[in-house]
Amino acid sequence: MGFRLPGIRKALFAANQASSKAVDVPKGYLSVYVGEKMKRFVVPISYLNQPPFQDLLSQAEEEYGYYHSMGGLTIPCSEDVFQRITSSFN
Repeated sequence: MGFRLPGIRKALFAANQASSKAVDVPKGYLSVYVGEKMKRFVVPISYLNQPPFQDLLSQAEEEYGYYHSMGGLTIPCSEDVFQRITSSFN
């Protein structure tokens, strides 16, 4: 004798779909949201060791704290500034 729980199955399916979309960041990378339009960038975690990137993280902490509603880090600078800073890392 088995139980049928269609509501739970649907909830599990929806949760699985949502998590599969959130996992589109390759291993060794993290997602960062930048600018007014919150453009998403996927950057290597090695950027975390770079002093200019650490400055951006300090600014993000001051402005947003540790809560990031986008699911990734939110950086309070323009896309141009972010791209100029990160392009110097390569």
